Amino acid sequence: MPIEQHGVDTIPEEDRTSGPRDLVAILLGSNLCLGVIVFGWLPVSFGLGLWPAVTSVVAGTVVGVLVTAPLALVSLRTATNLSTSSGAFFGVRGRLVGSVVGLLLSLGYAALTLWIGGDVALGALARLLGVPSGGGAHAVVYALLAGCTVVAAVYGYRLLLRLSRLLAVGMTALLALGLVAYAGDFTAAAPPDVPYLLGSFGPTWLLSAVAAGLSGPIAFITLLGDYTRYVSPRRHEARAVWWATCAGLFLGLLVPQLFGTVTALAARAGADYAGPLVAAAPTWYLLPLLLAAGAGSVGNAGLMLYSMGLDLDAIVPRATRTAATLAVAVVAAAFVFLGHFAWDARSAMTSFVLLLTAVGTPWAVITLLGHLRCRGRYDAEALQVLNRRARGGAYWFRAGWHPGATAAWALGAAAGLAGVSTPVYEGPLLALTGGVDCGFVLSGAVGGLAYAALTRGGGRRTPPGARRAPAAAAPPVGDPAAAVPVGGAAPDGGPARGAVPAPGAAAPVPDGVPAPGPMGL
Repeated sequence: MPIEQHGVDTIPEEDRTSGPRDLVAILLGSNLCLGVIVFGWLPVSFGLGLWPAVTSVVAGTVVGVLVTAPLALVSLRTATNLSTSSGAFFGVRGRLVGSVVGLLLSLGYAALTLWIGGDVALGALARLLGVPSGGGAHAVVYALLAGCTVVAAVYGYRLLLRLSRLLAVGMTALLALGLVAYAGDFTAAAPPDVPYLLGSFGPTWLLSAVAAGLSGPIAFITLLGDYTRYVSPRRHEARAVWWATCAGLFLGLLVPQLFGTVTALAARAGADYAGPLVAAAPTWYLLPLLLAAGAGSVGNAGLMLYSMGLDLDAIVPRATRTAATLAVAVVAAAFVFLGHFAWDARSAMTSFVLLLTAVGTPWAVITLLGHLRCRGRYDAEALQVLNRRARGGAYWFRAGWHPGATAAWALGAAAGLAGVSTPVYEGPLLALTGGVDCGFVLSGAVGGLAYAALTRGGGRRTPPGARRAPAAAAPPVGDPAAAVPVGGAAPDGGPARGAVPAPGAAAPVPDGVPAPGPMGL
């Protein structure tokens, strides 16, 4: 199988051979891993029993899927990843906001997956073969998992899709076997030595809904386009893609997380998950647990690392996807070691997901609102201006940034961080909310409302330059041609400098592609 050559460029029509079934396979198979399972332990570590844990996880997941799934339709139309696609609303340089958010999300989840997978794998090996469990052994296991992950990520989408198909079947069987293995020790009550993390039931349940339930779908706000860019709107209806995304996210997140809740209760896992999980496993399940820790971690972390490579490729256009993937792999490995040797598991996980949810949610809301405005119509050529180290085009706005969209994201992120409650940081607005974490709601609402207000009047009109002509290459520094008069026409025919057209204005629909309706459906 050849190494994937595409970075964040536009995928040619002949290469867009995936379909809705592939979306379900990759979202289900890649998420059946300990890096997702461990989020089912969080409600138990917060002091919740079975039914409060289940209801909080389900509620948070449903809300998250409804917010996140429509983003899959953006890349269905643009044939590039979501952070690059967001240039239609943030500007071709402003799309770096999405690249950085996506890079951080994927970095954290990749490190978490390798971290927990390595700990469980080493614990199983210690019981099976008496392997020592010191720092050296952890380093070897982490390195092996990271190496396999890098290979999968470098080869790219096709290999990761095949791996996900295998994992969808194999990991489902291993998890079903695990329910049998832990059934004898199961109890619906929370561990007796674990009080409510926030002091009472209500705030703790809400924290669980956000940290364990909502955070799962939000992790995919920049990832979904990595897969749907390979789906052709000429062969597959947007509605089928949306339903497949919903099904894949819902099943791919709920199945492993609920497994994590059940096994955490059976293992009485309060302050830690990996150790009690291995200790409570019957001897006959240690080998299946080892397989699950290894294969599942490589499948999930491979997709995260693949996405990180694309995001870094978008940030540094001169880098190839392969070089970018290798670079971020080194950073992810460093985070794995920090996670094991320097950080407290529950505090680090909870803080990470809550803070990034607050920062990422307004970007997702703005991107969805922009998609609504343009009715799923994009100028694919104009989205690639930065990747070609050029300038101009329909989405150049003001020096490559749309001030209104960027300011709306910043306001939403600031509001979300002001209302978040984590073990290491509490926002100043918590005094007004009774200590209840409202970061997700605030960030999304403020970001969306600010975007609507700051870009009011943009409507769906076609901005200057919204045509399928390649942008002009940037002239050398000092070249008189580089100067664009304020209020005049840009050299490439794009919008004039000093006048900022509305983000997300509609562009022509390519021949053979059905005109989309609301939300691009």
